[in-house]
Amino acid sequence: MATEKLLLEKWRSLTLEQQQAVLHFIELLDTNVIRATDPAFLPAKTPLGKKLQEIRAQIIASGTPLLTIEDVEREVAERRGGYRGD
Repeated sequence: MATEKLLLEKWRSLTLEQQQAVLHFIELLDTNVIRATDPAFLPAKTPLGKKLQEIRAQIIASGTPLLTIEDVEREVAERRGGYRGD
């Protein structure tokens, strides 16, 4: 029960925007989008890895959905001029 009390205390100190980000994160956990084996949750070994993890955390906190591999490939193709959305 101590954990629940701590969570509630922390929750009450968050702004509305931060609470929305927490709810979005919980939804991701609930749908198994985020998994314990996700490399993004392992400690970074390089400065670049740390920076990328920080960027990912900011995106998640903003509520913006993460791109799938298909989304990334489509964006790369669009930027290279090779994607046609027929």
